[in-house]
Amino acid sequence: MTPGVQKSAFGTLPDGTAVDLYTLTNANGMVVKIMTYGATVTELWVPDRGGRLADVTLGFDDLQGYLGPNPYFGATIGRVANRIARGRFTLGGRHYTLATNNGPNSLHGGNRGFDKVVWHGQPQESSTTPAVKFTYTSPDGEEGYPGNLNVAVVFTLTDQNELGIEYTAQTDQPTPVNLTNHTYFNLCGAEKGDILGHELMLAADRYTPVDETLIPTGEIRSVHGGPMDFTRPATIGSRIAQLAGDPGGYDHNYVLNSGGGSLALAARVYEPVSGRMMEMYTTEPGVQFYSGNFLDGTIRGKRGVVYGKHHGFCLEAQHFPDSVNRPDFPSVILEPGQTYSQTTIYRFSTR
Repeated sequence: MTPGVQKSAFGTLPDGTAVDLYTLTNANGMVVKIMTYGATVTELWVPDRGGRLADVTLGFDDLQGYLGPNPYFGATIGRVANRIARGRFTLGGRHYTLATNNGPNSLHGGNRGFDKVVWHGQPQESSTTPAVKFTYTSPDGEEGYPGNLNVAVVFTLTDQNELGIEYTAQTDQPTPVNLTNHTYFNLCGAEKGDILGHELMLAADRYTPVDETLIPTGEIRSVHGGPMDFTRPATIGSRIAQLAGDPGGYDHNYVLNSGGGSLALAARVYEPVSGRMMEMYTTEPGVQFYSGNFLDGTIRGKRGVVYGKHHGFCLEAQHFPDSVNRPDFPSVILEPGQTYSQTTIYRFSTR
């Protein structure tokens, strides 16, 4: 295969705005497709141990599916990923109010976060490593956030079967920024049922417990000795029934042992039937592990597949939930003159 980037049309929004699709292919035949609406990963074709390719992400066949209600399949999330308690925060002595779109809390940037805007796509010049850069300017006051925020996200597909995502952002006013990608993975292939048999390792000895609305209590607790412990590989479904409360599974922020700041291994997932393995590396201090609890069989996705509970998992590299209201958590405040920077890599192999 010859590595490269191809651009094609993926439909239009109701207002007539065109949405483009960028297809990145590496020398091994691995393919990732990303559209400009939401800077969203729509497909990711990865070989199994026999060299057979399968799409290992959940999503829709066409743009129309993404325009309806959906749980952020493949999308770039911002300005602030995860939850902000009661949709409120204070910055520089000023109080800000956000949309409460997840019970009493604000989730993933509000009613029209970065997942619901059209980004500008631009292929990056390289003869060996296909990449595409997406940019978006979020105006001052959008979804209640202060400051004009210029954001760039670069997706790269290497011949080492790595999907790299590099984020940068600059602001003209102090503002919270916490970006991530919300791809739902199923290493069997998205048509193959649930992910409870996937073996997961998380490089995290601690996590942030949450209240009944999934807001951190402020405690940072050890994972050891209970169902939250993935410091040694365990299947996702092996202890899921032991979880207390009502998330219906895992939807928790893990505090990575690396502490963030430099690229480090965060997670490893192995699917024994296909032999596919995915390693996640990130510069972020946390990763939200979500086991697809709210998939309920009401969404028909790609190739007509109905997505049921636990049919996909997410590993979202980010700062901790509600950090803007928790001064003891790593800060998400970006100041003028600073550059927000984050790198996350998903590396695929087999065994």
